[in-house]
Amino acid sequence: MVGLVPVFVAGMLFLSIDSRGAESVPRKAVTARLAAKWPATPLLLEASEFIAEESSEKFWQFLETVKELTIYKKGVSEHSYYNLLLKKAGQFLSNLQINLLKFSLSLRAFSPTIQMFQQIAADEPPPRGCNAFVVIHGKSTCKINEIKKLLKTAASRPKPYLFKGDHKFPTLKEPALVVILYAEVGTKDFATFHKVLSEKAQKEEIVYILRHFVQKPSSEKMYLSGYGVELAIKSTEYKAVDESQAEATRNGTEEEDNKESEVQGFLFDSLMQNYPDLKDNLKELRKYLIESTDDTEPLKLWELQDISLQAASQILSTPVYSALKVMKDIAQNFPVKARSYSIYPHSDHYR
Repeated sequence: MVGLVPVFVAGMLFLSIDSRGAESVPRKAVTARLAAKWPATPLLLEASEFIAEESSEKFWQFLETVKELTIYKKGVSEHSYYNLLLKKAGQFLSNLQINLLKFSLSLRAFSPTIQMFQQIAADEPPPRGCNAFVVIHGKSTCKINEIKKLLKTAASRPKPYLFKGDHKFPTLKEPALVVILYAEVGTKDFATFHKVLSEKAQKEEIVYILRHFVQKPSSEKMYLSGYGVELAIKSTEYKAVDESQAEATRNGTEEEDNKESEVQGFLFDSLMQNYPDLKDNLKELRKYLIESTDDTEPLKLWELQDISLQAASQILSTPVYSALKVMKDIAQNFPVKARSYSIYPHSDHYR
């Protein structure tokens, strides 16, 4: 009895099978969707990362225009919010870059980056009940009025480690104190912290670092695009095969593939046809000639003058049914067989 076992290789894979068509001839379609292990990330944050790839200066300018953009999300549809997001980004991007941004958002290309920041924030860990918080040399708080107090004692604590992907507020000098803000861009909490920290950074009192942090992640799954999914159908039926015939066929194929038209002037395929009783001896001779010949010895300059014509002559002088095989052999093994081609006679009319 035949058993069919579907095998999937993917991270988290969800399949839905939908039957369509007429009742007499049912048609089944298999739809595969690949979901990441993290929840869906906000498009606004992904768009900000796209702009950051273009320019750090444009990134911070973009944040100024979308400081509280999420308040518009509640009263409009997702499509309208998406268009609003593109309109805001269009202030800093060209038409071509906007098209690339759309493509990036459709692929969710920067979602892993947002999740990376989310994991970094989880390692702090965030203060309980805080939508946004700052970390100042190992001490964290989500209260604006405590920032000044933590800054006074920050110099006695070691500086935090900064990652390559961190967003650093542009300043002329780099002060000794580092303040890291974990917040979701576009929220009121972000706008409040950003106003205070950006002012201090402009006064060169602190180094202001921003890392994305979503206090309440989405309940939707993060479906990924641009990934291939393979559905392999494995048959568990046992089939009876005549091994002797299979071995003979395999040997015949290998012999045909390994047979060479010419080795050191001997046309072994013709010799084997004319002297079938000496076939085994001819095979041994061909093997010996191949193994004992050092064709990698450098050729003289005069030997290379007409080598291309000599190789072409050998192809043209071969029967039509073998010409393609000879040309393939020359193309794949030219350095090794160059010496034998250099002594091959050719006609001047090929020039």
